[in-house]
Amino acid sequence: MSKPKTILKVVLPLLLGVGLVWYSLSKISIPTLVQYFKDADYSWIILGVVIGILSHASRAYRWLYMAEPLGFKPKLGNSFMAVYSAYLINFTIPRAGEIARASILTNYEGIPFDKGFGTIVAERIADTVMLFLIIAIAFFLEFEFIYNFFVEKFNPASLIFGFIILLLSALAVFLFIKKSNSKFALKVKEFLAGLLEGVLSIFKMKKKWAFIGHTVFIWVMYVLMFYVTTFALPELQNISIAAVLIGFILASFSIAATNGGIGSFPEAVVIAFSLFGMAEDPSRAFGWIMWSTQTLVIIILGGLSLLYLPIYNRKKPTV
Repeated sequence: MSKPKTILKVVLPLLLGVGLVWYSLSKISIPTLVQYFKDADYSWIILGVVIGILSHASRAYRWLYMAEPLGFKPKLGNSFMAVYSAYLINFTIPRAGEIARASILTNYEGIPFDKGFGTIVAERIADTVMLFLIIAIAFFLEFEFIYNFFVEKFNPASLIFGFIILLLSALAVFLFIKKSNSKFALKVKEFLAGLLEGVLSIFKMKKKWAFIGHTVFIWVMYVLMFYVTTFALPELQNISIAAVLIGFILASFSIAATNGGIGSFPEAVVIAFSLFGMAEDPSRAFGWIMWSTQTLVIIILGGLSLLYLPIYNRKKPTV
């Protein structure tokens, strides 16, 4: 990748995040936001933090199943610290955390970088499947609400026409890629083949059901972490499960938009909760509370992980 592209990849999300922070704080006064932080019930926030740590610990343990077929038995401690180090590094350069995680495992566990990175990509595929499953559940639970929302915002005939055009376009692109030998088409086919191979590799591992169990546990914990934290604010204690799911989905996508969701996370929550008629101030305050507490944990545990990794591995076995 060229240097200008690399700079844009780093700078643009950061600038977007700074702009969204300014926008978010322009919509709620600092004293009001501070008061929400003061009045919050921190027992629920702490419970959310504990649930979040459990999900990340499960992620670290799940990866051990990926390493086993490669002929390695890494330490859980290294896997756990690699996960938190990756999350911390993602705050500086988006997606750099995955590379750093693979590098840590190469350095301390002797796992070849390409193989380690491949397992992390396969993990991400499993996580993507789970996210789409949550979207499907939300759509199923709130089909009438979602349908009525789009009907109110858009003309039904336009929606049907747009859907048909989208379907035909997707079919045309699929046929073009399938038959074409162009550089772009070959790259797409290679990517899709790798994607499919990554998904299928999960079912080929010895402990596939344990891996799937951990994957489900991780995402249930993510949603639960989001849900229990809403109890920290009295204004959100009657929130519906549908609002939680939609809020969680939009917030999850917001993390990819800017460095660690800075600025974008609270606004994604506001957009989701406003669909269900919830007030903006408590919604925005919840977004900031949720984001800041989880970010603080990542900074602390990620920083400690980076510092402790060399100490933890100072007694390397002789080869």
